[in-house]
Amino acid sequence: QTCQGLIATLQMRPLKPREESESHVAHLNTFDLVVLGVGRILRPGVYILAGKVAKFIAGPATIICFLVAGLSTMLSGLYYAELGAQVARSGSVYFYSYVTMGQLHAFITGWNSILSLVIGTARVAKAWSYIFDRLIGNHISQVLQEAFPLHMPSFLATYADVFALGLVLLMTVLVLGIHESALVTKVSTGLSLLVLSLIILSGFMKGDLHNWQLTEQDYTLATAGSNDTSRLGPLGSGGFAPFGFEGILRGAALCFYIFFGVHIIATKGEEALTPHRSIPLGIVISLFVCFLAYFGVSAAVTLMVPYYQIHPYNPLPQAILHSWGALAGYVMAVGTLCALTSRLHSAVCRMPKLIYEMAEDGLLFRGLTRIHACAHNRVKSIMAAGILAGVMALLFNFTDLVDLMSIGTLLSYTLVAFSVLVLRSWPIWPLELSLLSSPLTRAVLLLTILSLLLALWPSQVFSGDPGFTAGAVLLLLLIAGITAIIWRQPQNPSPLPFRVPALPVLPVLSIFVNVYLMMQLSSVIWAEFGIWNAVGFAIYFGYGIRHSLEEKRDPQPPASTSQTLHEHTPSAESS
Repeated sequence: QTCQGLIATLQMRPLKPREESESHVAHLNTFDLVVLGVGRILRPGVYILAGKVAKFIAGPATIICFLVAGLSTMLSGLYYAELGAQVARSGSVYFYSYVTMGQLHAFITGWNSILSLVIGTARVAKAWSYIFDRLIGNHISQVLQEAFPLHMPSFLATYADVFALGLVLLMTVLVLGIHESALVTKVSTGLSLLVLSLIILSGFMKGDLHNWQLTEQDYTLATAGSNDTSRLGPLGSGGFAPFGFEGILRGAALCFYIFFGVHIIATKGEEALTPHRSIPLGIVISLFVCFLAYFGVSAAVTLMVPYYQIHPYNPLPQAILHSWGALAGYVMAVGTLCALTSRLHSAVCRMPKLIYEMAEDGLLFRGLTRIHACAHNRVKSIMAAGILAGVMALLFNFTDLVDLMSIGTLLSYTLVAFSVLVLRSWPIWPLELSLLSSPLTRAVLLLTILSLLLALWPSQVFSGDPGFTAGAVLLLLLIAGITAIIWRQPQNPSPLPFRVPALPVLPVLSIFVNVYLMMQLSSVIWAEFGIWNAVGFAIYFGYGIRHSLEEKRDPQPPASTSQTLHEHTPSAESS
């Protein structure tokens, strides 16, 4: 039974022929994919994230944090593109993982994608609550602080945000009767771009470059002129990067989630007119457009307001208020709330799709596949996703939600980079050998150890401490040697519409960067992330592995080449 269970975790989803009526007609050009990508990636959460990172973590160097996160996400987007090329049809990343890498890999990918989707919804509701509360004079938070205080550990919110919970549940009820529409998506994207454009324009018009060169004297003057010095953030060392290189890396780790969603372009291979060209271009251009927006917002906010005076939960309206006056600040707050409302609707609509898909495969509880007889929607999946997102919005503070989403996103990027390395070596090596005993696994293990060493003891490594420095150099040499071995190995010769260049250097580099940035997150976030995955593994090994569709079919050996992945295609829905 143990051997059968191990085989099941590696077994891939067989591909079935699809009816001609179910096939997608290729109609998306590069511009269509860019619009799709920008609509999915551009997030109103930047309204709050830019302020939090600038005030407490990176200062004006927040723009570099977005640059680092954007570049790494671009590489991950290219890996998603090759993963999608292995299947050559539209579908979710979970589905691609199931077809190419096996059941357990697919479950880990899907389970952590659910975390990102649920937290994304809770985060938007939390941002809506913060900004609206600030707009009406903090009355909501004061009432909730008195009525529902949470005397819990520091990683939870100081009070139960019943208002954010109500927002999620209300939108969940609305989604039960209203499906996501392209119009809502376009309105959400348009409002976000309008609000962000106004912020960027204001920054260029009212900004002061001196705010990127602040000194201790400026901080002293701000302290003397403030009625509430507790609202001032730390000065750090002043200047453009007041919290140093460590602050930039910590900020980049938090900024990763803001680019989540780039994989949606890679899942449109079947619908793209020229997928080998338009998908990579769509990914790069979409990320560049979103980076410009995030770069502009963070630059504008830090130019208009000294970073230690930025309001962490209401940075953009406060910056406008600081530069243009009260009326402009209220207008910006209302525009921000409108963009957040449409974004919340889209987020709640997207959550149930992946839950339904995994439940339909038997990896999650079958009851979640129930379809409402009249409304014809996924009623159980919608309710489960809405309740989970609502509870997270109720109990967690915004910062912890961002941290959790970032670590989940980084893990997903690491898994897809590893998948590309494995699939390039398979079927030259059997899949089981590629996963368990090839140089790939040793390389990932060494990269993790090196990342841990650099994250926990950076001063000892770079100061020349004999033990730590020698250990880091030895790890680097071993990693370089294993990378050379992987490079010299024969690769899968099957033709694909798109292949990641510079293999294995780029995937190995991406894995290192992603794991290193994950190590920048706090132990509390790692504990919460571990609990989430422990629950997931309990569900998988206690239920999913026995109820999955693979266990109900006759065992089928994995395809010997990736070319067979193009012969038949199954039905799956993008998520």
